[in-house]
Amino acid sequence: MAMPLGKQVFFTGLAASGGCALLYFLVQKTFSRASYYQLALEHLHSHPEALEALGTPLNVHYLHLTDKYNFVDIADAKLKIPVSGPKSEGHLYVSSSRDAPFKRWNLQEVVLELKDGHQIPLLLKPSGENGDEVKKE
Repeated sequence: MAMPLGKQVFFTGLAASGGCALLYFLVQKTFSRASYYQLALEHLHSHPEALEALGTPLNVHYLHLTDKYNFVDIADAKLKIPVSGPKSEGHLYVSSSRDAPFKRWNLQEVVLELKDGHQIPLLLKPSGENGDEVKKE
């Protein structure tokens, strides 16, 4: 017995929507497991000034995948991670690189920018150096 066209359109739309939602979830999960993402969150959780500004407990939100700042390729990664706490909210800007594919990611810069525009540097690349060492502020 043939299914009416209206039901076919409905179920096809439902399947496509579910597939898109699943893909979105899997992409977010992939980002959240990446070492450059995890290292940046470790810096955030270990920085007293940032914790004081946001308050605890911290909430890390999904990336805005359409944001042009978010960029990852084989050697560089730049992310804008939305974070919030009871006191404030903002974005954690992360810049990472690696020397070759399948090598370890190295954080270059991690900066927390609060919604009021105040910036808290968590990790800065030293100026004038090759980037092998980073200093924590």
